[in-house]
Amino acid sequence: MKKNLLLITICLISFSVAAQKQIYVSPKLKSAIAQHKVVAILPFTVTITYKHLPKDYDASANHQQELETGKKVQSSMFTYLLRKSSDYTVTFQDPEKTNVLLAKTKLIDSLGLHTKDEIAKALGVDGVIFGTYNQETTKSEAGAIVTSLMFGLASKTGDGVLTIQIANGADGELLWRYEKKMDASLLSSSDDVMERQMRKLSRNFPYSK
Repeated sequence: MKKNLLLITICLISFSVAAQKQIYVSPKLKSAIAQHKVVAILPFTVTITYKHLPKDYDASANHQQELETGKKVQSSMFTYLLRKSSDYTVTFQDPEKTNVLLAKTKLIDSLGLHTKDEIAKALGVDGVIFGTYNQETTKSEAGAIVTSLMFGLASKTGDGVLTIQIANGADGELLWRYEKKMDASLLSSSDDVMERQMRKLSRNFPYSK
């Protein structure tokens, strides 16, 4: 009986972990990325919502925070990849250059209205990495600080879903997609989030040698 319960528990845990991480790989992935030499990372599309709106909630300020966080995630991913550049088969365009070119071509505020091959052409790259980060805050910051002080640990403040995708620059076709559900904590930064996720998917990241 105990063995059966243990087996059921292991299966449930495995199912829970698998359900939280999903990876899509296009049949054309290997042949496409073999042609890639320079890849750009776009600003991530970030959505920040609240289970219970704060009393001082300002929609405009929240939107601005979403835009800033999107660029922070973009920068954090580049920083991680740059540190381990010898591990990859391509070079990654500096986000500063990416964003300047996007601004010059008036694409920076309308990325969702353009195909990925149009964007890649404007940036002069062979592929583009893009993604989303959706975060729902479920605990107040004050409550999280109290919990953190009491237990000396980062306190969960909400739930997040990170999606990272790679599109082929030649035709805009989606080549690879990674999605992961995670806990958002008070002490988490975009650097921490990207560091954890990139370590987890390092073996599955298409540009890894």
